[in-house]
Amino acid sequence: MTTITPERPSTSPIAVQGDAATSAISEWPDVDQLYRRLAALVAQPMRPIRADAMATVMRWFDERCATSKRLAEQAKAVIPGGVQHNLAFNHPFSLAMAQAEGAWLTDVDGNRYIDFLQAGGPTLLGSNHPEVRRHVHAVIDECGPVTGLLHEYEIKLAELVCQHMPGVEMLRLLGSGTEAVMGAVRLARAHTGGKWIIKIGGAYHGWSDQLVYGMRLPKTGRLEAIGIPRGATGHTQECLPNDLEELRRKLRWNRLRGGTAAVLLEPLGPESGTRPVTRDYNAQVRALCDEFGALLIFDEVVTGFRLGMGGAQGYFGVTPDITVLGKCLTGGYPMAGAIGGRRDIMMSLAGGIGTTARRAFVGGTLSANPLSCVAGYHALVEAKRSNAAVVAGRAGDRLRAGLDEIIRRRGLPYVAYNMGSIVHLQTSGVLLLDTSSLWKLLKLKEEAKRRKHMMEEMGAAYAAHGLITLAGSRLYTSAADSDEVVDDALNRFDDVFALV
Repeated sequence: MTTITPERPSTSPIAVQGDAATSAISEWPDVDQLYRRLAALVAQPMRPIRADAMATVMRWFDERCATSKRLAEQAKAVIPGGVQHNLAFNHPFSLAMAQAEGAWLTDVDGNRYIDFLQAGGPTLLGSNHPEVRRHVHAVIDECGPVTGLLHEYEIKLAELVCQHMPGVEMLRLLGSGTEAVMGAVRLARAHTGGKWIIKIGGAYHGWSDQLVYGMRLPKTGRLEAIGIPRGATGHTQECLPNDLEELRRKLRWNRLRGGTAAVLLEPLGPESGTRPVTRDYNAQVRALCDEFGALLIFDEVVTGFRLGMGGAQGYFGVTPDITVLGKCLTGGYPMAGAIGGRRDIMMSLAGGIGTTARRAFVGGTLSANPLSCVAGYHALVEAKRSNAAVVAGRAGDRLRAGLDEIIRRRGLPYVAYNMGSIVHLQTSGVLLLDTSSLWKLLKLKEEAKRRKHMMEEMGAAYAAHGLITLAGSRLYTSAADSDEVVDDALNRFDDVFALV
């Protein structure tokens, strides 16, 4: 095993909001250069794991993961595809976990992994943080997980979020990021009277009917809208990330036919920055929304609190009208979702005595339950106390710098970059395929299938070397990722890349 000593992250020539020493993102990538590198990756032949090495990887799963394999087969009999969520899919079969703690996962066969999935991003402190767990145990002992009535931690959590997120004056808790996006879109239409929702193509905003549109790959429209009537997406549009002129054209045209209720975006770029936006993009979109009377919705399901207590809006210095929060809100505990925003907008969600003439109906029986609220409050208190976003961001810097060194030394075309604790490792480029023309879209399916399979094989090779990632191409670092953990992980990545 080769010992990797990562280079110290370089100082970016691009300014960041606030002091880099106290920012979760120490440098913003040079987006133009990054797109050139990503285009070069996609333009050349793929560099997958060698066939002989892949056979060895598959044997590892057969020999070391017998219980996971049995459970995966058992699951297929009662769960469609054998998984309840795509995060759980792992080639060649799902790995069943028995323990999660800090930076590590242990499966039912006793194999131990460095956890760069972190449940898809919410466990900024690391998995199963003991201080949060202690408070959750206490509230379960005292009143149980749910009462259906008001609990003080609903207020404490809402006050904490409102205190730190610039665009949040009031908060409505819901059950998931998907629910929160659905509610935010309804709220925007109720407040503005506008019909159209413009999303940035390639972004994932949950699976509600109106937003299964242009998912993962821009300009693919209803490609994945199986089972969804055309009317459900009839007022959904998409624009390419960073294309402000296209956005302006749509806003101008919509003004003549019902108005734009909102522009909805992930502030780092689609798929948590898989297609990154330029440093000033959010501010420019804010200006366009103001010009055309549309609301700006930030989807901060991933970035909220992971980029600091103020989220992406705090980092960029751009205040959205509505903020969507999800799994980030409760530190990995269930029923995590919320809509936040300006008081005058949020009052359209009021029920009972406070109902306005333009009420937007949303709800959820288990929303704002004591278990979720106490977990969220204490996870955020601990994140603030320990400066977790900055600590995790520096771990992301160290991981990315080390990956860069391995990629250069081994002469691979792969691309690694990070926005703090959100680290991207592009090896197949499946989410970066060119969809700018009808001809390219027609050729897309087979090419995407080949590249997706390569990405799945890379993910399997990572797992066989004790690394858990998100789909083999995204890695979330946490405050539990010490220098020793990151350096251990880099040695393992180096061993995987030796198999290419």
